[in-house]
Amino acid sequence: MLRKFLFILVCFFTLTNSSIGQEASGPIDGVSSADVDAQIATRLRDILGELGDYDDVTVVVSDGVVTFRGTTDALARAAELDELATRLDGVVAIRNDVTETAEIGRRLDPVVDRFRARMDQILVRLPLYLISAVVFSVIVFLGFALARRRWPWDGIAPNAFIADIYRQLVRIAFVIFATVIALDILNATALLSTILGAAGIIGLAVGFAVRDTVENFIASILLSFRQPFRPNDSIEIGGDQGKVIRLTSRATILLSFDGNQIRIPNAIVYKSRIVNFSKNPELRFKFELLVDKHVDLNAAKVLIKETMQELPFVIDTPAANAWIDRLDPAGAVIVVAGWVDQRETSLLLAKSEAIRKVQQTLETAQIPLIDATQNISLQRNLQTEADVSKRPPSAEEELSDVHASQNAALDEMILAERDNDAAENLLKPDAPIE
Repeated sequence: MLRKFLFILVCFFTLTNSSIGQEASGPIDGVSSADVDAQIATRLRDILGELGDYDDVTVVVSDGVVTFRGTTDALARAAELDELATRLDGVVAIRNDVTETAEIGRRLDPVVDRFRARMDQILVRLPLYLISAVVFSVIVFLGFALARRRWPWDGIAPNAFIADIYRQLVRIAFVIFATVIALDILNATALLSTILGAAGIIGLAVGFAVRDTVENFIASILLSFRQPFRPNDSIEIGGDQGKVIRLTSRATILLSFDGNQIRIPNAIVYKSRIVNFSKNPELRFKFELLVDKHVDLNAAKVLIKETMQELPFVIDTPAANAWIDRLDPAGAVIVVAGWVDQRETSLLLAKSEAIRKVQQTLETAQIPLIDATQNISLQRNLQTEADVSKRPPSAEEELSDVHASQNAALDEMILAERDNDAAENLLKPDAPIE
């Protein structure tokens, strides 16, 4: 019994040591069989023959150890042999001596085979490709034809710029719809999500790259809808004053009262404080007078108000007004205000004429105006000048022309700027403004 136990123990340690370092996981028989080795080799050769691409690989099996020798087109193909051999019963270990071939022709064979397979697939699916291309072209053609029509885009858009945006959105919508239909015909709608994702990433990158341009473009769209001013309106934007020439897709163009052209980016215009002097027809002008503080200030104030209200270009509502603003060491400061209809009267000329008439009235009433800066006394020796100064003013000189047409030169400059420049104008003279 002791001998049998020792014999079994020796056999166990022998089998255990022989299995160390083997890569196969199959069971190991205690007795080697040449028939089993031949069956494993035959089975592996049949499998490799069915798989193909292993024509140069030889299989040798001895005592359950499988040895692969030869070359393959790629190392990945050689690595698959190990997994294949471990799945067979009776395999004790695997020795893979297969290497990648250095022959260019053999290495290109798989590429050629894949190309031929894809060409065959394209030829089989060619009718579907043609049908999807025809459907895509028809849908896109209909979309572009609809976008080219003047109706309804010109009717629902406030200007040509917005109408073009509507047309572009219609084109994009029809292209996307045509793409979805074409991919559905090819049973490749899953590709659409990839395309849209790539387009979103590209759009985001482009948006960051041209952020200022995009901001101006969006501001142009919003200003086109809002119409905060009209052409020829007198406005102030961020401290810049002038009359509006046009609104383009990138900037608002003004003509300053000095005759200079001002271009303000629309993003700044949209975010800035806009003062429109032309929106309300009634406009107020005011000026200050320094009178002697020893005179009857209330009587002087009433006389100034009556004089202002009697001027033909000063409107009745709101009425002209005058008030004592403060006392100065040199006299009393009276603020005079009047309202005009700027559609018919020039504000600057009206102010100039009002100052002249009020001064003339105060001098007639012997209410002196004080010059707090300097006193100049001129001795006129020429009789002709004295005669002229004593001559009463004529009817034409009594009231200067303050009609708004006096500013026609600036309006003509604006029209010339608009006619000479063929750029777009997003403003409509008859469009409602906010």
